[in-house]
Amino acid sequence: MKKVLQIHVLTSYPPANLNRDDLGRPKTASVGGTTRLRVSSQSLKRAWRTSNIFEQKIGGINGIRTKRFGETIYKTLVAGGVKEKLALDWTRSIAGSFGAIKSNKEIFPNNLQIEQLAFISPEEQKAALDLAKALIEKQQAPTESQLKLLRANNSAADMALFGRMLAKDPSYNIEASVQVAHAFSVQKIVVEDDFFTAVDDLNEGMEDQGAGHMGDTEFASGIFYTYINIDRELLLENLRGCGDQAPSVWKNAIEGLVECIAKVAPTGKQNSFGSRAYAHYILAELGDQQPRTLSLAFIKDVGGDIIQESIQKLEGTKDRMDKSYGPCSDESFDLNVISGKGSFSELLQFCVKE
Repeated sequence: MKKVLQIHVLTSYPPANLNRDDLGRPKTASVGGTTRLRVSSQSLKRAWRTSNIFEQKIGGINGIRTKRFGETIYKTLVAGGVKEKLALDWTRSIAGSFGAIKSNKEIFPNNLQIEQLAFISPEEQKAALDLAKALIEKQQAPTESQLKLLRANNSAADMALFGRMLAKDPSYNIEASVQVAHAFSVQKIVVEDDFFTAVDDLNEGMEDQGAGHMGDTEFASGIFYTYINIDRELLLENLRGCGDQAPSVWKNAIEGLVECIAKVAPTGKQNSFGSRAYAHYILAELGDQQPRTLSLAFIKDVGGDIIQESIQKLEGTKDRMDKSYGPCSDESFDLNVISGKGSFSELLQFCVKE
């Protein structure tokens, strides 16, 4: 099996505000001295992990990323007849297995949330709920041995892909098998303002027929370059909790992720802009070599025929890197919607070949 799968993607988005900063503006970055649109890797991974496509491919073995799992435990205990005070205490003990409980009782007197988002696998969720049911039956507080709910081996495909960090107990950390770069536009951009008004439907016949609401929103458009690499060997190792099913889950996880990369974008302002798009160019590479981004192709912003020039720059940079360093991958496959080269089914087959 070739260890590293590298994926380079070009996707054209019309006017949109996919990923906002703290002021509600589209995120940007300075690349090569010019301002580009940007979509953060965190935003991309969240969109992929929670998409219908990923759910359909990996359904049933996803983890949950939450501070609020304790609330589920508490409701289970109370529904089972445990008194409120005991339920709160026992829930804090169980939820505390996944991270430190918020400690300020003056601000959070009945708090059941942990300090940080915790990635909790299906096995860990089941173990916690089974423990809650056992406590209901025995009407006893959990013991130290019962509170060892974390698992080193898990079946959660999203956890195997994107990793887990537990400050409370680093021995249960999982190294991510996927690295995702921030996507950025290949051309320089200017963020624009859209001033809009809304009309009150009951204004007709009234003396005051002005706008019922006025506002503005900001947007921009561009062709984005996105780079992802997947350590396929580490992904399989992370799925050891699946037992004999690991190879099939491994295949589904890669295919599901690649489909999300090609088809799914962050949902910011989608109802306002309808900016959903499929990638128009995907270059996939397999090999055991040290992975490398091809972002160098777009240090100088692209002008003119942006679609064709961006593809040519990407392919040209790959060829020149191979000429300078020797082959940076053993084999590659490209899907080019503009020229009609390749198919998506062939791309998926390439990405999971052993």
